[in-house]
Amino acid sequence: MSSTAVQGSDPSTVHRGAPAGEPLLAATDLVAGYVPGVNILNDCNLVVHPGELVGIIGPNGAGKSTLLKALFGLVAIRSGSVVLKGEEITNHRADSLVRRGVGFVPQTNNVFPSLSIQENLEMGLFQAPKRFTERFDFIVDLFPVLGERRKQRAGSLSGGERQMVAMARALMMDPSVLLLDEPSAGLSPVRQDETFIRTRKINKAGVSVVIVEQNARR
Repeated sequence: MSSTAVQGSDPSTVHRGAPAGEPLLAATDLVAGYVPGVNILNDCNLVVHPGELVGIIGPNGAGKSTLLKALFGLVAIRSGSVVLKGEEITNHRADSLVRRGVGFVPQTNNVFPSLSIQENLEMGLFQAPKRFTERFDFIVDLFPVLGERRKQRAGSLSGGERQMVAMARALMMDPSVLLLDEPSAGLSPVRQDETFIRTRKINKAGVSVVIVEQNARR
């Protein structure tokens, strides 16, 4: 995969996390892969500015998910760099990146099914548990249904509802940028619409978003 991105910005939304005019997140010449000697990413570049919603578009096997995992420290970067708000974060551990303001929602297995909605959100804030009430109020303002059903077990939710819980959990640490790996995959057309509306709400709330997606029209 080379650096192919389709991006759209909302100039009325500027996140507080980075100076105006400077990139919030910049990946330069990334080379990364799962097996030694086999590179999935080859000189891949990505720039995300405050307030932007950036789409990574491409077919299966193009390396879209690998790019997000490399940014989030789940795939080793062999060369190149990742910078967040002027700070080098290349190959930092995922828990360190969460503290620095990077949220990640994987495509599958993205909730704790045996836990309630509230307990899932608590897991998202395990590094700063004293902020739970403040962040929960923010989440419920975005997604009121999560407040209404906070005691319901996540494993009993539909695919679209689980995706909402996964997004909400990633938002609990107040990230400046949210990485979404094909949040609409496997959902019905109606649930896909809801997912894209939800993503735009998150973006308008001041969070820059990088979303992997196969459906360019969406």
